[in-house]
Amino acid sequence: MNDMKRTIAIVCGGDSSEHDVSLRSAQGLYSFFDKERYHVYIVDIKAQDWRVELSDGTTAKIDRNDFSFVENGEKKVFDYAYITIHGTPGENGLLQGYFDLIGLPYSTSSVLVEALTFDKFVLNQYLRGYGVSVAESLLIREGYEELVSDDEIEARIGMPCFVKPAADGSSFGVSKVKNKDQLAPAIRKAMMESPEIMVESFLEGTEISIGVYKTKEKSVVLPATEVVTTNEFFDYDAKYNGQVQEITPARLSDEVTERVRQITSHIYDILHCNGIIRIDYIISKEGKISMLEVNTTPGMTATSFIPQQVRAAGLSMTDVLTEIVENQFDED
Repeated sequence: MNDMKRTIAIVCGGDSSEHDVSLRSAQGLYSFFDKERYHVYIVDIKAQDWRVELSDGTTAKIDRNDFSFVENGEKKVFDYAYITIHGTPGENGLLQGYFDLIGLPYSTSSVLVEALTFDKFVLNQYLRGYGVSVAESLLIREGYEELVSDDEIEARIGMPCFVKPAADGSSFGVSKVKNKDQLAPAIRKAMMESPEIMVESFLEGTEISIGVYKTKEKSVVLPATEVVTTNEFFDYDAKYNGQVQEITPARLSDEVTERVRQITSHIYDILHCNGIIRIDYIISKEGKISMLEVNTTPGMTATSFIPQQVRAAGLSMTDVLTEIVENQFDED
């Protein structure tokens, strides 16, 4: 019967600053997957070096012609790829295009949706057209910095503001800018991560993050997590080094909770997403809900937001992952 098991690749690593964070997510996912039901392997991708971890502790090279590998002299192919890369090439559509070409189902949204959600500036403009509230922002491209003056940024965006890579796995290269003098160094810092950077207005309020996934049978919006940090903002140290308080479910009124759930479900449908995504918002004192970003490959360590929210919903990560995988296969 073992031969009837699907073989799952947890694809991690990538070429961004969040490579090591991705490896931690892969370990979390590996612990969650149902090993009675699936053969599960971790595949670490970095540039041209694609390797799968074998049960004996060694690694084998992935044949990129068909994403196969050899174990104990036997060629093995995967039935499904669970992508947990934060940044390129797993969060921007590149890897999805490769899997489409070789006909391998995967856990994330399509090439177009991944490319769209990876570029924060483009995503904001797109969703604004559907009535989603987002912060004011402008784009600066490397080599064209002189097209937008510091005075214009202050007039259009205001102070304080955020300077961040427009296309990156998130946390790195982000600065909170309080006056014009801080703009130039913040722009240089962001451009070390991405050739396009976004200057975004500061939104004051409660920051929350909420997961959602849908299958043919159901739509599941998870309980929101409230993010409380004494840092200037939810930066890398807050996110990964414990300098944050995460409250799940978030301390929101029933009315605001319901509106967040509706907006989250609506954005998932607008984008035609697949698998689990996580959307971050700021909620003002007046109750205005503004979207910050959409994460299509959210962190999956035991303490990450999504596993926290799944537990708070009384669900099992193992069951949720099984639902997401099986949703892309016809019933046997």
